[in-house]
This record gives sequence, C-alpha cells and structure tokens, in this order.
Amino acid sequence: MIEEYLRNIKKQFRSYKEVADKTISQLSEQDLYFKFNKESNDIACLMIHLSENMLSRWTDFFESDGEKKWRNRDDEFEKQNLSYTELIKRWENGWNCLFKALDTLNQDNFEKPILIRNKEVKLIESLTRQIAHYPYHIGQITFIGKMILNDKWHSLSIPKGRSNEYIQREFVKNSKLINS
Repeated sequence: MIEEYLRNIKKQFRSYKEVADKTISQLSEQDLYFKFNKESNDIACLMIHLSENMLSRWTDFFESDGEKKWRNRDDEFEKQNLSYTELIKRWENGWNCLFKALDTLNQDNFEKPILIRNKEVKLIESLTRQIAHYPYHIGQITFIGKMILNDKWHSLSIPKGRSNEYIQREFVKNSKLINS
C-alpha cells in the first residue's frame, strides 16, 4: 500500500508541475511579472515561493527542520527581478529537490517522523499538506496566465466547447486498451 501511495503521489506532483510548466511556457518574461493589482502576486513570486518551499521542506527532511533558517518567506513575495532563464532555473531546483526526496521514500522510512517549525509530524501529513499547497499556487499561476493571454491561451486540458469530442476520444482510446 505504501509503495502504491508513493507512486501515486509522485504522479500527482508531476502532473501539477506539468500544468504549471505548460502555462509558464506560453508566457514571456514580462508576463511573469504581471500583477493585477498591488495586493496580488505575480507568477514570478509564486514560482520562487513554491521553489523555496520545496527546498526548505525537502532538503535533508529527515535530519533537519522543514522550515530552514536560510529561508526568508517574506522575500519570496517581493519583486524578483530575475530573468526568464533564472526563474526557470530556480523553479527547476525546487522541483528537483522534491522529486529527489520522494525517490528516497519507501516502506522502511515512511513512518519516520519529520519536523516542520519544530513540530513533529508524520511524513504522510507533510506530503498531504504539500499536495494541497502546490496545486493551490499552480492554479493561481494558470489563472493569471489565462488572464494575460486571453484569446491566445492554449488550453491545458479540455478546450471550451470540446468536452464531448474529448470524452469520445477517451472512450475509443480506453476501449482499445481494454481489448488489447
């Protein structure tokens, strides 16, 4: 059961990253800094926030607290002034840290507790928190991207008005898999 859960959780994290990556790839560097208003976050801030959260939570997560002393969460929401390439590099660093950490999990260490803000939590609790946290911000990234691109937006899933067509294709594809 643990191995199946870990396979599923990795698959879910990868699917969330894919949604964000497909959104980000449609945007220019300037777009990543678009802010709807003074109180909103731009995509660059959200990318840095997620990356820093991943680095903090998943670096040496069995040996050190998930809230690292070097992390400055407030700075993550300040204007970043990073190039597109630098943002992508930081983004990938966070995700690579997460996936590397997930690859170390197994039945032998799954029950081992970890610390977050000096509070002992079960690993599954931390995974559940992150599997909710990351898509929350990825939804924001996608929503902002759609606002920026408007009619130039390339749908990441089922385009508006094409649900029946998509469902039919899936039925045909899946029936071929069942019958093979």
